[in-house]
Amino acid sequence: MTPTVQPAVVGATGYTGAELTRLLLTHPRSRVPLLLHDREDGAPGDFAEVYPQFAPTREPLLPIERFSWDLVREQGVDLLFLCTPHDVSRRLAPLAIERGVRVVDLSGAWRLKDAANRAVYAFEDENPETASLLDASAAYGIPELNAESIAEAHLVANAGCYATSVILALAAWIDGGLLDLEAGVICDAKSGVSGAGKQATARTQFVEVSDNFSAYNVFGHRHAGEIREQLDLDPSQFQFTPHLLPIPRGILSTIYVRAAQGTRARDLDACLREFYAKAPFVRVHGSARLPEIRHSLHTNFCDLGFAVEPDGHRVVLVSCLDNLVKGAAGQAVQNMNVMLGFDQREGLQ
Repeated sequence: MTPTVQPAVVGATGYTGAELTRLLLTHPRSRVPLLLHDREDGAPGDFAEVYPQFAPTREPLLPIERFSWDLVREQGVDLLFLCTPHDVSRRLAPLAIERGVRVVDLSGAWRLKDAANRAVYAFEDENPETASLLDASAAYGIPELNAESIAEAHLVANAGCYATSVILALAAWIDGGLLDLEAGVICDAKSGVSGAGKQATARTQFVEVSDNFSAYNVFGHRHAGEIREQLDLDPSQFQFTPHLLPIPRGILSTIYVRAAQGTRARDLDACLREFYAKAPFVRVHGSARLPEIRHSLHTNFCDLGFAVEPDGHRVVLVSCLDNLVKGAAGQAVQNMNVMLGFDQREGLQ
């Protein structure tokens, strides 16, 4: 199969950028990605110096070069992946689109339409008018729900990892009217340490994480507004509490809901299976077996399962995915596939 897209990855040395680079290197439609950094203190180097496991995959090895628009143009880049901090993505995306380069942004820079939700990032845009237009036009990057808008978009805002696990879990039942939303939705989500990024912090040091399990950012996590916005939930209807697991990667979201009056377990199961019948990366376990993190690791799958309390009203819904793959890099490649008219599964199986 002849490669047809020339991607570039800005921020390839982070956990997400490295996972994305790995996927692009084996993607049948992708040329060797151009790897870039946007740090003033960064020096050109080689990808294999940071990740030696990639050393034997290519000759010559993969250089990481200082970002410049001239280099992007000279290399014929069609699609720019931004694995950068939110403020950097906020600056680079408008300039890329101005130059005719489509963008998949893996930060939170363009995910939120509601200004009140977006305020948590405190963006200071160089051109507020242009930024406002992009806020409105950016496609939210969950292909199972938004493939049509993603296919036409110049800018795709890759969904957050926690958000992907919760939105995919709840979307079918909310769309089908099978939940009593006035009873509230409670989500306890747990993530491996790589979800916090590669930059070291006191919270993510080994001695803090090992043999520990902790909640954080209660009532203040950025993904809460993202989830509410995509599922059209009022703040009073949704409580989200993230937790840090002492493992490298993976997310398990346990979601507590009440079924609408007259809804039975078989209705819930049938709704999930019908809603995701054509979604290659959502596996519905139903009530037979609840998902576990180990079964989705290193894959682009989101696994869904549930259990119904004997009274038929209380339901526990479990969603598992790999935060670096379906929660980030794998979903970015899936979005690229949709944008360019490829099969969603290419490069991800």
